[in-house]
Amino acid sequence: MGAAELRDFQVPARQTAGVDRTQLESQLVETFDAESEIARIVARQATDLGDSAQYAADFEGPLTVEIVVDNLRDAPEDSDLIERWNWWLGALELSHGGYQRFRVRPDVV
Repeated sequence: MGAAELRDFQVPARQTAGVDRTQLESQLVETFDAESEIARIVARQATDLGDSAQYAADFEGPLTVEIVVDNLRDAPEDSDLIERWNWWLGALELSHGGYQRFRVRPDVV
């Protein structure tokens, strides 16, 4: 690739495999009465999970805001948002493996 071609080269916008981080963050605050900071952390992890394409490979479809919220609703009723996220990831880890890296450490939040 020559200098002129490099100058005109554009990197395509990054796709997040169906997870809109801003929309998810809002949904998490609204649905689970979560603090904005905690919702932002969980939404970032969900976006990273979607970007990794691991969920899409395991479930033959992209991760979406609706999928995240629906699965977090299944967590035990008295769980906070981080507990709900980690509970779902624990289930994914047991069934498919490779999801531990997306957990949120409650001791550093």
